[in-house]
Amino acid sequence: MTVRKFSVSDATFEHVPGLDGEVFTGNLVDQRHGAPITIGYGRYGPDVSIDITLAVDDVMVVLKGQLSVSSEAGTVTAGPGEIVHMPKGDRVTIRAHEDGAITAYVTYPHWQEAEGG
Repeated sequence: MTVRKFSVSDATFEHVPGLDGEVFTGNLVDQRHGAPITIGYGRYGPDVSIDITLAVDDVMVVLKGQLSVSSEAGTVTAGPGEIVHMPKGDRVTIRAHEDGAITAYVTYPHWQEAEGG
């Protein structure tokens, strides 16, 4: 692999299988590239909310908008430039606020393989 740079415009967004609402991902680096991690962008529609048990460690950097992530430990809200780490095995609710959100993410291992996608 070589050093690469990405922007949101490089991502091809696809609806996340099995989730209702406007939740889209665009992987830019993943198992197809021989990488041990997945890197990409996420897009959440206004007021969308998803409940998920994490099959991977997931790190999201909020680029635009605002997200709240709730777990049994409480709720954190993140806006542009803030990072949220969600450990593998946690049950979380991710909620976009009224303007939706765009995130950059890194997962380990690959989320599509871990979720059977």
